[in-house]
Amino acid sequence: MDHLENRKFKKYLIYLIIVSCVLITWKVLSSDSEEAYISEVKECLKLFQYKLQLTPLQNMLLKKLDDIPIIYVITPTYYRYVQKAELTRISQTLMLVPNAHWVVIEDSEERTKLVSNLISDSGLKTTHLVAKTPPFEKLKAKDPRWKRHRGVEQRNKALSWLRDNLQLGKDKGFVYFMDDDNAYNVKLFSEIMKIKKVGVWPVGLVGGFNVETPVLDPGTGKVNGYKSGWKPNRPFAIDMAGFAINLDLILENAKANFSYKMEKGFQESQFLSYFTTKENLEPLADNCTKVYVWHTRTEKPVVKSEVSGYEV
Repeated sequence: MDHLENRKFKKYLIYLIIVSCVLITWKVLSSDSEEAYISEVKECLKLFQYKLQLTPLQNMLLKKLDDIPIIYVITPTYYRYVQKAELTRISQTLMLVPNAHWVVIEDSEERTKLVSNLISDSGLKTTHLVAKTPPFEKLKAKDPRWKRHRGVEQRNKALSWLRDNLQLGKDKGFVYFMDDDNAYNVKLFSEIMKIKKVGVWPVGLVGGFNVETPVLDPGTGKVNGYKSGWKPNRPFAIDMAGFAINLDLILENAKANFSYKMEKGFQESQFLSYFTTKENLEPLADNCTKVYVWHTRTEKPVVKSEVSGYEV
């Protein structure tokens, strides 16, 4: 077999492997059997390892797939014209993370058809919750985003679900607040898997800076400050997208929640104070030198009229 034919053969083999894995995943997911899913995906990954270069996260999964910690990704969401586009983008990022459990919480009295359909179509392992923001904390049309606390009810609902359904010492994993208006590199989830207690990393395009980031002491490598566009002297001047927490800490600290009583802009800082100190933060993403998440809010569209029959 000459070189060209060999390359064609390899491409064909890889195609067959991919199609087989997709079909197996669809079949197993439709049966709601997590054990069967793990077994079949493990076999698929072995085939991929033979012919393809796997990511660090995939290699880690292959080595210990039977006991892999889950990344519980918490996404508050609310209706607006770009909601479906935003959720589609991050759901397709999560499709590349085999050990993600997506917890979606709508700011609504009941589950909406739009979000329910999107979750169902994604094929992801999900939990769909609702929690309505009280009227006194609702942003008005012309209010700046910082004027009100956002996502308090929804994030607390997700934290309650974790504590009600998971057991300390039995369930292993991590908790990450993944807002629906950001953009995420799949490499971020490999970093989350390294966390012992609380991990932190830079966030791009936030606070008037190209990057907000923890600042490390050159001698110790520990966090000793923050590069932040707003009140860098906060105990934890970290964006919601810039940290994740070991699940054990969430389950151990039942009182650790978000609150409307917190000063505006201090939700992240006061929440993290339940779990750690600045000196004990774990700098990730190559010692906080790489950016794997960005604030990329979609521009609010000007819709002059709606075309009926479309769920945009």
